[in-house]
Amino acid sequence: MKADRERVALNGYVMILVLVILMGLVSYSLGQEWILLGIVGIGAMIFVLRGLFVINPNSSRVLLLFGAYSGTIKKNGFGWVLPFYTRKSVSLRARNFESERLKVNDKLGNPIMISAILVWKVSDTFKALFDVDNYEDFVKIQTDAAVRKLAGSFPYDQFEDDQSSTTLSSNFEEVNKCLEKEITDRLSIAGLTVIEARLGYLAYAPEIAQAMLKRQQATAIIAARTKIVEGAVGMVESALHLLSEKQIINLDEEKKAAMVSNLLTVLCSDSDVEPIINTGTLNH
Repeated sequence: MKADRERVALNGYVMILVLVILMGLVSYSLGQEWILLGIVGIGAMIFVLRGLFVINPNSSRVLLLFGAYSGTIKKNGFGWVLPFYTRKSVSLRARNFESERLKVNDKLGNPIMISAILVWKVSDTFKALFDVDNYEDFVKIQTDAAVRKLAGSFPYDQFEDDQSSTTLSSNFEEVNKCLEKEITDRLSIAGLTVIEARLGYLAYAPEIAQAMLKRQQATAIIAARTKIVEGAVGMVESALHLLSEKQIINLDEEKKAAMVSNLLTVLCSDSDVEPIINTGTLNH
């Protein structure tokens, strides 16, 4: 299997010097009415001119000689090769690509919207040009395929899968590494290198977004209530312990139960509690 092979071009400035010499010879020949020599000189000038080219930084020229791959010139600057070569330009710069927002199902079957951001570049010009039809379209299609596979491998969150250690919405580093590996494996056959791959957008699909939001809010409320009750029970326990330890007042079980009920009502209530002052005895 063929792979990228680097070639070195002749110095273009040297060939410019050759071109100047040829121009002088042609002028002299025509002046001396050496018509045949002048025509040959003009042909040589055209030959030299057609072989000149410029390569910008992080660009390359792939050389084909009558359909056969001859090599790739990656050194930037002014160069010259035989004009019989067909020269195809391939950029070696890093490129950004953001996939479309895809509607797919996560591991639990919930519809979600997801997209990826990819930074990539061409590393093997032979594979990029000749192993796939169009390497830019190849990047788009394979990135979409990798995103779909990733979405189906993990749940969106842990609400329905408490046993899952990795979710799309929370374990970003691990998910991005899985995405990068999947895209790298897919693009390597086209001679493309993945510099970075990460999720660009992630959300529930519109038809279930409201329901999922309500579920998240309910879960948050339950968690908050649990903390409030745990704190209130601790405060009541501490109050009863201090009253008993300092012998401020002796309460029987019935009075303790009433006090616990009142304190929990005050501490766990959503709104401010209106105090009622008892001016009588404990029994009235």
